[in-house]
Amino acid sequence: MTIDQIKQSILGEWISIAPEIRPSSLKNTDGTLKPFYLTRQFKYSTGDKFELTIINNADPHGKVPLAKLLIKGSIQWKGDHPIAEGAQKVNYIANEAYDVTPLLQGFADVLNQLAKDGYSKWEVNQTQSIFKKTFIPFGLAEGQVFAEYDLIYLYNDMMFWGARNIDGRGFDKEENRPTNLQIPLVRKK
Repeated sequence: MTIDQIKQSILGEWISIAPEIRPSSLKNTDGTLKPFYLTRQFKYSTGDKFELTIINNADPHGKVPLAKLLIKGSIQWKGDHPIAEGAQKVNYIANEAYDVTPLLQGFADVLNQLAKDGYSKWEVNQTQSIFKKTFIPFGLAEGQVFAEYDLIYLYNDMMFWGARNIDGRGFDKEENRPTNLQIPLVRKK
């Protein structure tokens, strides 16, 4: 498929099949990486606009939600990715919005310790924008626009992105762009 055909094919909403696991950059006391459990809901619209909602969970079954993240922005298409025929390198640029909503008191308490400067008191179910603000828990600096160097691959009406690096590195620069596929998203019905 051409890039224009891919763009047409991904219009609409996509969701996680089930809770997903990723390595985080945080470590347990024994040095192993802490797991990061989440579900994703992705919307793609004309003009290369996207909206991504992530629910971060405390457990692998998605029964204890910690936080809701809402990221809005644009996609830059960067050409073929070698992982599979038709895969495309993409950059997700959060140049419209980046919001965080604590969903569990323990997470709000952590944010009140680590992210108090420039924010109101973090409270459960109260959304705050971290767009272009210093946000220590995610390693964001003042004025920084969050971006990820990722990929998109369509197969049998499933949308794959890149699998996280096993050492917990983010997709924050070209050399960290993923080289494997993650669990796919499926169309929301």
